[in-house]
Order: sequence, then C-alpha cells, then structure tokens
Amino acid sequence: MTEREIQALPGLSDDEVTELRKRHGFNELPDAERRGTFTIVLGVLREPMFLLLVACGLVYMLVGEPRDALLLLGFVIIMMGITIYQEGKTERTLDALRNLASPRALVIRGGSRFVIPGRELVPGDLVVLAEGERVPADGTLVWATSLSADESLLTGESVPVGKGPLDTLEAARIDMARPGGEDSPFCYSGSLTVSGQGLMLVRSTGGSTEMGRIGSALASVGEEATLLQKETGRIVKAIFAISLLLFVIIIAVYGLTRRAPSGVGGDWLGGILAGITFAMAMLPEEFPVVLTIFLALGAWRISRKNVLARRMSAVETLGAATVLCSDKTGTITENRMSIRRLWNGRDFYDLDAPEESGAGRIPESFHGLLEWGVLASRRDPFDPMEKAFVDLLNGGLIDEAHGHPAWEIVREYPLSRALLAVTHVWRRGDGERLAVAVKGAPEAIMDLCHLAEDRRAEISAIIGTLAEDGSRILGVASGELVQHTAEFELPSSQHDFDFAFRGLVGLADPIRPAVPGAIRQCGEAGIRVVMITGDYPKTASAIARRIGLENPDRVITGAELEAMEPKELASRIGDCQVFARVVPEQKLLLVRAFKYAKEIVAMTGDGVNDAPALKAAHIGVAMGKRGTDVAREASALVLLDDDFSSIVAAVRVGRRIFDNLKKAMAYIVSVHVPIAGMSLLPILLSWKEAALLPVHIVFLELIIDPACSIVFEGQPEEKDIMSRPPRKTTESLFGRRSLFISLGLGFTALACVLGIWYLAGVAGLPVETQRTLSFVTLIVSNLAIILSTRSWNSGLIASFAARNPAVPWVVGGAAAFLSFIVSLPFLRELFHFGEPGGAWILVACACGLASIAWFEGLKLVARLRGKSLL
Repeated sequence: MTEREIQALPGLSDDEVTELRKRHGFNELPDAERRGTFTIVLGVLREPMFLLLVACGLVYMLVGEPRDALLLLGFVIIMMGITIYQEGKTERTLDALRNLASPRALVIRGGSRFVIPGRELVPGDLVVLAEGERVPADGTLVWATSLSADESLLTGESVPVGKGPLDTLEAARIDMARPGGEDSPFCYSGSLTVSGQGLMLVRSTGGSTEMGRIGSALASVGEEATLLQKETGRIVKAIFAISLLLFVIIIAVYGLTRRAPSGVGGDWLGGILAGITFAMAMLPEEFPVVLTIFLALGAWRISRKNVLARRMSAVETLGAATVLCSDKTGTITENRMSIRRLWNGRDFYDLDAPEESGAGRIPESFHGLLEWGVLASRRDPFDPMEKAFVDLLNGGLIDEAHGHPAWEIVREYPLSRALLAVTHVWRRGDGERLAVAVKGAPEAIMDLCHLAEDRRAEISAIIGTLAEDGSRILGVASGELVQHTAEFELPSSQHDFDFAFRGLVGLADPIRPAVPGAIRQCGEAGIRVVMITGDYPKTASAIARRIGLENPDRVITGAELEAMEPKELASRIGDCQVFARVVPEQKLLLVRAFKYAKEIVAMTGDGVNDAPALKAAHIGVAMGKRGTDVAREASALVLLDDDFSSIVAAVRVGRRIFDNLKKAMAYIVSVHVPIAGMSLLPILLSWKEAALLPVHIVFLELIIDPACSIVFEGQPEEKDIMSRPPRKTTESLFGRRSLFISLGLGFTALACVLGIWYLAGVAGLPVETQRTLSFVTLIVSNLAIILSTRSWNSGLIASFAARNPAVPWVVGGAAAFLSFIVSLPFLRELFHFGEPGGAWILVACACGLASIAWFEGLKLVARLRGKSLL
C-alpha cells in the first residue's frame, strides 16, 4: 500500500493514518534496514571462519607480522561484505515470499471490492466473509446468511457457532464481547468460517485483536528442518569433529618437532598458525549457507512460475513427485462455465447454433428448464456453473421475469456427499405457495423425481449423447408446496419433496491451452497425471481424451472408491488416470491408495473438505484464486493462477534446484580436498616451509563462496531434466557415484598441485616461487572444476551455451585478481610469493586445466551411452 492510498482511505482519523503509515514502514525504512543489516553482521561475527581469521591475525601480531595481520583484516571485511549481500538477498527473498503467503481479505471500499493482504485492513473496513476462509480481523457482522465459525483456536470448543448480524449503526457502536456463544454478531481474527457468507465491519486489527491480546499471533515463520538440512547438518558435524581432532594433532606435532624462531622451546605459535590454516581449509562452512540460499531462492524461483512454496520441504520433494492428482475444473479447465446445450425432456437446443431459434433467443419451450435452473442458483453466485445460468438471464436470452426478483428464498438444501444436488425453496409473491427448484447430478435428480426405469434409461442415453463432447451435465427439476399455517415446517430431506423432471443442461468449460503440452511433459518425466472430477464419467472421459491422458475410457467413480478395500484400490489405480463423480472427502482415499502403492503424491484442492487430502499428500497444492484459507493452510504449495501447467513448471524448477544443489555440494567437496591436502602434507612430510598460508585460503574462499552460492544456484537446468524418471526421496546429496566423482576431482587437483610443487623444487626454484606456481595451479584447477561441473552431461565447450551471468564475473574476477597478485611486486610480497617465469605460469595453468580431463572423458562416455551422471 502506498502513502497516497493510505491518505485516500475513507473515515480514518489522523491517529489511524499515523498508525497505518507506521505499520507500512513509511519514514522508518532506513532504521528497519539498519536493524536487519546489524542482525546479519552479528551473525557473521559468530561464524567459525571469522573467528579463525581473527585468531590468525592475533598470532601474526604476536610473531611480529603486522602486515599479514592487516591483510587478513582486509579480507575479513571483504568476506563480511559478501556474506551480508548473500544473506540480505536471502532475507529479501523470504520477506517477498511471506508477503505472498500473507492471508488475503476481500474488502469493500468506496463501493468497490478489493483483495488486499489481511495486514492492510483498518478499522471501518467492510470485509466479505465466505465459507472456508479465515477471518482476517476482529469485527461485527452487518449482514449474514447461514454463517457459522470455528473459534476453537480462541475458545477450545471444536463445535462451530452460528453468527447473527446487527444493523450497521449498532455494529459500529457496540463493544466487542469475548469469543464463544451461539448467534453472536462478533467475529474474531484467526477463526474459520465453516459455512455461509457474511459482511463484517472491522473493529480491531493486528495486536489489538483478541488473538493479538492473548499472544497467539505468529510473529515469524518457523519451519522444521528439511531432510536435506538434516543430512547437511550431519555431514558438517562429522567433518567438524574430524577437523577438530586433526587441529589438535597438528599443533602437537608442530610444537614437538619444530623449534621456535628464538631457539628456545617448541614452535607452538607456528603450530597454532598451521592448525588454524588447516581448520580453515577443512571447515565446510559453505554447506549450510548453500542449502539455505538454494532453498530460499528456489522458493522464489518457483513463485515466479505462479506457485508459492509455503513449506521449504516442498522445494525438495517436487523433483521426486511420481503422481500429480489434479482437479479438472479451474485447474485443467479455465473454470469459465457457459451453457451450450439443452434438453427439455423432448427436444434438443444447441446454443452454438442460435440460427435454429430464428431470432437469436432461446426458444420459449426451453425457458421453463432454464427458469428452474436459475431458481436453483444463488442471486449473486460465486460458483461458475451458477454464474452460467444467471448470465443467460442477464444476457437477455430468456425473459428477465423468469428470475422472479420479487420472490424470497426460504431455505437452501446444500450439496452433500449423500446427494449431489442443491435445492432452493422460494416464497412466491402470494405468500402462501412455495416453489422448490433443484439442480445437480443427473442421477441424483432422477432419484429425487422417482422416475420409472424406462424413463431413467431414456434419460441416461441422452446424458451419454450430451457428454460425448466433454460437456458437464446437470439435471433440473421443480416442485411446489402450499404453506398452510405460519408454523408450517419444511421437510428435513430433499427426498421428501415431490419433484417434476424438467430436463438436462450441458455446460462447457474450456481446457487451458497449456495443459496438453504440460501433460506430455509429465509423461516424458515419468510422472503420472490423474484427473479428479465430480463430472459424469462420459464427460470425464471426453476431457481426458482431449488433454492426452492414457486410458481415457478407464474410469473409477467415487462410489466405487468407497466400496474398495485399500489394497484392492491400490492395485486398480495402476492404469487408471480418470476418477469421476468424486466428492472432496474421497480424495483422501486416493491419497492413501497412492501412498500404499509407494507413489509420491501431489494433490490439488480448494475447499474446506479438501484439507485432509492436502495434508495427507506428500505435496498438497491449494488454489490461490478460488481456494479457501483452510485449503491453503493445509497445503505445501499454492497455485497463484490455479493453472495445472504451473505445477509442471514448478516440478521442472524443483528438479533443477536439486540438480544444482548436488553440483554445488560436489564442488565444495572437490575444492576442499586440494586445499586441505596442501595444508596438511607439509606438516606430515616435515617441509621447511608451508605451501599455503591463511591469506591464501581466505583468497580461495572469496572464489568458493560466490561460486557455490551464485554460480551453481543460477545454473540453467540440464537438457534432459524432464526426461529422467523422478528421483527417489531417499536419494542423498552425496550418492556413491557423485561422492567418488567429487573426491576424484579433488584428489586429481591435489596431485596436479603437488606435481607442480615437486617440479619447481627439482628445477631449483625458491620456495616462494614454488608456492606461487602451486597456488596458480590450485586456482586454475578450482576454476576448471567450476566450469566443468556446471553440467554433468554436456561437455566443457557445450556448457557455455547455457547462459549463466555469474560465471564471467566469478571466473573473470578470480583470473584478474590472480594475475595482479603474480605480476605486481607489492602484492607478491604480501602473499609471500616469488616471481615465476612466463613458461612456468603456462605449465601451471595447463596442469590445472588437465585436472578435469578425466571427468570430461567420463561425461563423453555417458553421453555416448545415453546416460546421465547426475
């Protein structure tokens, strides 16, 4: 919300405007940024690498090397800047995701409706409450119909309570009471509307609500550690334990075997410096940082595909999904219903061929069918099917009088699991006679009309004809009652009415254009798509055939689901991708059956009754546009555009994230092997001089950190990413093959560095020059590993076709800085380097590049065999 929008809000006092400006951070943004940066800096100061660098600086000061101490301090500042940038980017990404995940509210301002984040509500707003949504603030009802709310979060009572409205003046004046109690006019933030609709006048928001006062509001997003985070934590602890043990051994060996520069006692300060150098080389500080950055930026990348990841675990699991269970309406189709075909019990009418009517209007003989269809719908409907009936009325295709605007609704019998039909009872203008309209599944309507078997068979044949093009078929019926007395009670069941069958209506919902292509991608990726719908089986088959599902004529109905044992159902769903006449509660049976069959299940849903299935699925996917808050809170992902193709795009991103994470982790292992080796071997082999000093390792970290967190995170996906089978959920970041390859790259690089050190020594070059050449080899092999492991399929040259903006900056920056260090005398002296000849530099570079030759050959063999190394 902008400052101008705040000023334009009606009915706000100066204090309320000030409070709203504060809540949105105007005039306070710099302070907020400073607090965020300060928190990040405190975190950096507690990092083990920072503490080791400070310790190194102190040792250098004690041994009389202030220049080295200041150089390390300069690198500390640079590393701190990089860390602040990386963590700040991650925090900004998480903040953006939290804003997307913020509860939304449908508010009426200035006579218009707006959907805004719940935190932007202010006292005096009018909020529309609907079934299945969470109340965004405390307020009083000014209008309601059959509204009930679950206030168990505040009262502990699990039974929903009914709500009754007040007039607007009284609602604004009366004091809010405590939660609980039947027919209360008060609604409370955090409670759930279980049924009905209402209009609420906002009285309190944020910390002033009942929930805020009792401290139940969530102040931050907290998440349980994911499987990858747990695995990474175990690896880091193991390496840390080994490093600590070797750290102590190195200090002891160094102090006991070497004399101090003064000639008195052992060189314990040198031992501490050597131990710290080795610890810096071994410390896998990049692992948790990389995992955090990949998951946070991965969730952001998925959100760019119109999918909000509410739980980080979903980012991991996406690439392992084997079954995508999708609703048809609104996900596979556009949820934009229009009436296309009619049958009034005798004749057909096709709205796609209006010339048959002769005047562009629907013939009078079909008006009765549509009249009762309109009466079985709400006046101001949300449901697309009901909108289709009302649109015909408002569009002038039938007489406006058929809407009966003067009639008053008495009671609604909602759709239920037992009866797939909606009944409305209306009081006519004369006040005595009651009109009853019902629409729903054709078999339910035939059952309510108590039709004879021959008539049922005739209608069933007509249904098959209408459903052949994928239309959704509804039956319509009507009835009449006479209200004899004021105490007259309506029947408790729809079966107690005497209905007359009026006909059938065929509604069309266009398929989203991207869906057939997305389903083909799923098939290539080894993911089975399952369509779930409440439609008639023949309608479901026709839609399945049009979108490209396999075995479209193989349909299991909701009634059949209920009748099967879990084991039988798990065996029968193996070749079935279409489930028709399914109610939301039966989705849970499907989830359990797929899980019983060892599948990794993604399930879509939007209603309150979908929540159990969304919660039970490995990946629950709620609808962002038409979904209820209950469904969204039970899910791991939210489709912001309700489009099935967005799920497939998210799966692609999920696979890319896991691939790149494996590459980054393999790179970290590879590059630490030669660094740790060149830190440890001089001590074990009693070399006179160390090959690597702390300043060299810090320089290497300046390459490693951005490489593993920026280069690999931004690497485009492999070409075959959607032609591989889904990965197993038990697959480790360090599988046997990837671990062997990464260790092989590391030990090859170590061998090359040792080879250059040995050759330079044999040639009689000074130790400083040996150190220079081995460092150049180490840097070049490091850069070569980055370039080669960007793709574990494509060759080194071909991988450059995959654009990655971070590569030129990281590789070019490292190469430029290395050339400065080697060529400028001042920097050579700071790094304790000698002056090598040009020929030796070329030999060192060639040796560094040669370290990846065997890996490039291995990728070539894998490509020739049509396999992937990942």
